[in-house]
Amino acid sequence: MSSSKGAEVSVVSTDKAPRPAGHYVQGTICNGVLYVSGQLPVGPDGVHAPEAPFEDQVRQALGNMLAVVNAAGGSPERILKVTAYIVGVDNWPRFNAIYASLMGAARPARSVVPVPELHYGYLIEIDAVASIDSKAR
Repeated sequence: MSSSKGAEVSVVSTDKAPRPAGHYVQGTICNGVLYVSGQLPVGPDGVHAPEAPFEDQVRQALGNMLAVVNAAGGSPERILKVTAYIVGVDNWPRFNAIYASLMGAARPARSVVPVPELHYGYLIEIDAVASIDSKAR
């Protein structure tokens, strides 16, 4: 695909994250920037478990996001911005602890947005923007 200005847009897809359930892709790259679609804590095999503990949901959603970043040739250190939508602001400290452990030294810009509910009754959804080295793909 390409835009009217000629910038190439490529689609990122991996079997290490769930297949899109709607009219979207796991990620797109344009001009060296990866945009990762919102990732719910759905297993890569498409299995839903909205009753799972919050901590397990965070690990799965972050794992899905990181799988798309990795599939694009990126790494946590290349992530520029993360937005996390969490049900219940009281979950923020637990989210932050798991996020820090999985992201390691990477500290991208981040927003944590408390929301009243998410699709399927999940407690978290995460999206991201990352810089992708064109030589890595």
